[in-house]
Amino acid sequence: MALSCSAAAQQSDEVVAERILGPHWKQLSRRAGMIFTGTVLSTTTQTATTQHTGTGRSAGATPAIELRFRIEEAIAGVDPGQVLTIHEWTGAWTMHRPMSKGQHILIFLYPPSRLGLTSPVGGPLGQVALDPSGKSVSKTTPRPTFALNLRSSSSAPPRPTVDNARVSVLQLERAIRSARSEEE
Repeated sequence: MALSCSAAAQQSDEVVAERILGPHWKQLSRRAGMIFTGTVLSTTTQTATTQHTGTGRSAGATPAIELRFRIEEAIAGVDPGQVLTIHEWTGAWTMHRPMSKGQHILIFLYPPSRLGLTSPVGGPLGQVALDPSGKSVSKTTPRPTFALNLRSSSSAPPRPTVDNARVSVLQLERAIRSARSEEE
Protein backbone atom coordinates (compact mmCIF):
# COMPACT_ATOMS: atom_id res chain seq x y z
CA MET A 1 0.00 0.00 0.00
CA ALA A 2 2.81 2.44 0.90
CA LEU A 3 4.48 1.77 -2.44
CA SER A 4 1.29 2.53 -4.41
CA CYS A 5 0.75 5.75 -2.43
CA SER A 6 4.32 6.76 -3.14
CA ALA A 7 3.90 6.03 -6.84
CA ALA A 8 0.67 8.04 -6.94
CA ALA A 9 2.33 10.97 -5.18
CA GLN A 10 5.29 10.82 -7.58
CA GLN A 11 2.93 10.72 -10.58
CA SER A 12 1.04 13.68 -9.18
CA ASP A 13 4.32 15.60 -8.67
CA GLU A 14 5.36 14.79 -12.23
CA VAL A 15 2.01 15.95 -13.62
CA VAL A 16 2.33 19.20 -11.68
CA ALA A 17 5.94 19.66 -12.87
CA GLU A 18 4.90 19.23 -16.50
CA ARG A 19 2.01 21.65 -16.07
CA ILE A 20 4.20 24.33 -14.50
CA LEU A 21 7.58 23.74 -16.17
CA GLY A 22 6.47 22.41 -19.55
CA PRO A 23 6.86 19.12 -21.41
CA HIS A 24 10.67 19.14 -21.21
CA TRP A 25 10.83 19.66 -17.45
CA LYS A 26 13.07 16.63 -16.88
CA GLN A 27 15.72 17.92 -19.32
CA LEU A 28 15.45 21.36 -17.72
CA SER A 29 16.08 19.78 -14.31
CA ARG A 30 19.04 17.72 -15.52
CA ARG A 31 20.81 20.49 -17.47
CA ALA A 32 20.82 22.91 -14.54
CA GLY A 33 23.92 23.20 -12.37
CA MET A 34 22.06 25.19 -9.72
CA ILE A 35 18.38 24.94 -8.82
CA PHE A 36 16.83 26.79 -5.91
CA THR A 37 14.07 28.99 -4.64
CA GLY A 38 15.17 32.33 -3.39
CA THR A 39 14.64 36.02 -3.11
CA VAL A 40 16.27 38.44 -5.53
CA LEU A 41 18.38 40.78 -3.39
CA SER A 42 19.74 42.98 -6.19
CA THR A 43 20.33 43.34 -9.91
CA THR A 44 23.18 45.54 -11.11
CA THR A 45 24.55 46.24 -14.58
CA GLN A 46 28.32 45.99 -14.67
CA THR A 47 31.27 45.08 -16.81
CA ALA A 48 32.68 41.85 -15.47
CA THR A 49 36.40 41.35 -15.86
CA THR A 50 36.78 37.81 -17.03
CA GLN A 51 39.41 35.28 -16.16
CA HIS A 52 42.18 34.22 -18.53
CA THR A 53 41.07 31.93 -21.34
CA GLY A 54 42.61 28.55 -22.05
CA THR A 55 44.97 30.26 -24.52
CA GLY A 56 46.64 32.25 -21.74
CA ARG A 57 45.24 35.55 -23.02
CA SER A 58 42.78 37.65 -21.11
CA ALA A 59 39.30 37.56 -22.61
CA GLY A 60 38.79 41.19 -21.59
CA ALA A 61 35.65 42.65 -20.15
CA THR A 62 32.15 41.30 -20.70
CA PRO A 63 29.01 43.38 -20.20
CA ALA A 64 27.07 41.56 -17.53
CA ILE A 65 24.25 41.80 -15.04
CA GLU A 66 25.15 40.91 -11.47
CA LEU A 67 22.33 39.24 -9.57
CA ARG A 68 22.31 38.40 -5.88
CA PHE A 69 19.92 35.87 -4.39
CA ARG A 70 19.23 34.63 -0.87
CA ILE A 71 18.73 30.87 -1.20
CA GLU A 72 15.66 29.60 0.61
CA GLU A 73 15.21 26.04 -0.70
CA ALA A 74 18.39 24.49 -2.09
CA ILE A 75 17.57 21.82 -4.66
CA ALA A 76 20.91 21.40 -6.48
CA GLY A 77 24.34 23.05 -6.47
CA VAL A 78 23.74 25.58 -3.66
CA ASP A 79 23.29 25.71 0.11
CA PRO A 80 20.21 26.95 1.99
CA GLY A 81 20.68 30.42 3.47
CA GLN A 82 23.58 31.13 1.11
CA VAL A 83 23.76 34.54 -0.58
CA LEU A 84 24.60 33.67 -4.18
CA THR A 85 26.02 36.20 -6.63
CA ILE A 86 25.87 35.30 -10.29
CA HIS A 87 26.88 37.12 -13.46
CA GLU A 88 24.82 36.91 -16.61
CA TRP A 89 25.81 38.24 -20.02
CA THR A 90 23.59 41.23 -20.82
CA GLY A 91 22.57 39.62 -24.13
CA ALA A 92 21.14 36.61 -22.29
CA TRP A 93 19.40 38.91 -19.79
CA THR A 94 17.16 40.22 -22.57
CA MET A 95 16.02 36.68 -23.48
CA HIS A 96 14.02 35.99 -20.30
CA ARG A 97 11.67 37.72 -17.90
CA PRO A 98 13.43 40.44 -15.91
CA MET A 99 13.98 39.80 -12.22
CA SER A 100 13.53 42.51 -9.63
CA LYS A 101 14.58 43.10 -6.04
CA GLY A 102 12.33 41.32 -3.55
CA GLN A 103 10.93 38.84 -6.08
CA HIS A 104 10.58 35.22 -4.97
CA ILE A 105 11.59 32.77 -7.68
CA LEU A 106 12.31 29.14 -8.47
CA ILE A 107 15.26 29.23 -10.85
CA PHE A 108 17.24 26.72 -12.89
CA LEU A 109 20.72 28.04 -13.75
CA TYR A 110 23.30 26.57 -16.10
CA PRO A 111 26.65 25.69 -14.50
CA PRO A 112 28.92 28.77 -14.70
CA SER A 113 30.90 29.04 -17.95
CA ARG A 114 34.69 29.41 -18.16
CA LEU A 115 34.07 33.15 -17.95
CA GLY A 116 31.99 32.74 -14.79
CA LEU A 117 28.71 33.59 -16.52
CA THR A 118 25.42 31.76 -16.15
CA SER A 119 21.77 32.22 -17.09
CA PRO A 120 18.43 30.47 -16.61
CA VAL A 121 18.19 27.16 -18.47
CA GLY A 122 15.87 27.71 -21.43
CA GLY A 123 15.56 31.44 -20.73
CA PRO A 124 12.07 32.06 -19.33
CA LEU A 125 11.48 28.30 -18.99
CA GLY A 126 14.07 28.27 -16.19
CA GLN A 127 12.23 30.86 -14.10
CA VAL A 128 9.07 30.28 -12.09
CA ALA A 129 7.52 33.19 -10.22
CA LEU A 130 6.51 32.36 -6.67
CA ASP A 131 3.96 33.96 -4.41
CA PRO A 132 5.10 36.42 -1.69
CA SER A 133 5.63 33.56 0.79
CA GLY A 134 8.03 31.80 -1.60
CA LYS A 135 6.28 28.48 -0.82
CA SER A 136 3.86 28.27 -3.76
CA VAL A 137 3.85 29.05 -7.45
CA SER A 138 2.39 32.44 -8.27
CA LYS A 139 -1.33 32.15 -9.03
CA THR A 140 -0.86 33.01 -12.70
CA THR A 141 2.36 32.14 -14.46
CA PRO A 142 2.82 32.18 -18.23
CA ARG A 143 2.42 28.70 -19.72
CA PRO A 144 5.80 27.27 -20.73
CA THR A 145 6.62 27.25 -24.44
CA PHE A 146 9.18 25.30 -26.39
CA ALA A 147 12.72 26.69 -26.29
CA LEU A 148 12.52 27.46 -30.02
CA ASN A 149 9.70 29.91 -29.38
CA LEU A 150 11.41 31.93 -26.64
CA ARG A 151 11.52 35.17 -28.60
CA SER A 152 8.27 37.02 -28.63
CA SER A 153 7.24 39.43 -31.32
CA SER A 154 4.70 42.18 -31.12
CA SER A 155 2.45 40.23 -33.52
CA ALA A 156 2.58 37.04 -31.44
CA PRO A 157 -0.55 36.27 -29.42
CA PRO A 158 -0.17 36.54 -25.65
CA ARG A 159 0.84 33.31 -23.97
CA PRO A 160 -2.01 31.76 -22.01
CA THR A 161 -1.67 31.57 -18.27
CA VAL A 162 -2.24 28.60 -16.02
CA ASP A 163 -4.14 28.79 -12.76
CA ASN A 164 -1.48 27.58 -10.33
CA ALA A 165 -3.52 27.84 -7.16
CA ARG A 166 -2.12 25.54 -4.50
CA VAL A 167 0.92 24.31 -6.44
CA SER A 168 3.61 24.06 -3.80
CA VAL A 169 7.32 24.40 -4.32
CA LEU A 170 7.64 21.12 -2.40
CA GLN A 171 5.79 19.25 -5.18
CA LEU A 172 8.09 20.71 -7.84
CA GLU A 173 11.15 20.02 -5.68
CA ARG A 174 10.23 16.33 -5.31
CA ALA A 175 9.73 15.99 -9.08
CA ILE A 176 12.99 17.81 -9.87
CA ARG A 177 15.01 15.69 -7.42
CA SER A 178 13.44 12.53 -8.86
CA ALA A 179 14.32 13.55 -12.45
CA ARG A 180 17.89 14.35 -11.45
CA SER A 181 18.32 11.03 -9.61
CA GLU A 182 17.03 9.09 -12.67
CA GLU A 183 20.01 10.46 -14.59
CA GLU A 184 22.59 9.05 -12.18
